Amino acid sequence: MSASETLMVEEVPFPLHITATNNPLSLLGHGVTDIEIHFLHIKLTAIGVYLDPDVVTTHLQQWKGKGESELAENDGFFEALVSVPTDVVIRVVVIKEIKGSQFGVQLESAVRDRLAAVDQYEEEEEEALEKVIQFFQSSNYLKKHSLITFTFPATASLVEITLTSTTEGKEESKNLRVENENVAKMMKKWYLDGPNGVSRTTTVSLAHNLVALLSN
Repeated sequence: MSASETLMVEEVPFPLHITATNNPLSLLGHGVTDIEIHFLHIKLTAIGVYLDPDVVTTHLQQWKGKGESELAENDGFFEALVSVPTDVVIRVVVIKEIKGSQFGVQLESAVRDRLAAVDQYEEEEEEALEKVIQFFQSSNYLKKHSLITFTFPATASLVEITLTSTTEGKEESKNLRVENENVAKMMKKWYLDGPNGVSRTTTVSLAHNLVALLSN
């Protein structure tokens, strides 16, 4: 893959186009997750969001003419984006090594809180999230450059999670399929939730690129 076919996000290359469930998707948003500790700015992960531009713009015409800053702050816009019937792939690349259990608990907690807020956290959701925690706990550490891929097929109410890492030059992957519609939706919203999402830079990037697409 040539440099022209990738975008560097914090020294992490993201392909501009990928194919998921046989459908071509484009990189329409990118950013990082980060924290500040004792005035130090620490970047944790790099993120790339892939969608079908044609499907997205077709289903977001009501937002045409809106400004980038307006959309970046609009919960309704991101709620509409989450509901667009397109495959969504979110690639998360580890920048700062983290315990697998820590990443899993962060994800589980964010999804659980969102489900509880809309009274959708039942036994089925709890069981699904427990599998997510166990999946990440099985990796002691998510080392730098480990890749976590969340695939949300347009035709199914589920999420497929793939964790890919390289140990001593050998690439290893493992997968988890979460067949719970509520959990899948809230997991997607964790990354695509506008001002309330896990990565502000990613949602601002999405707003910027979608404004450009909608103006064509």
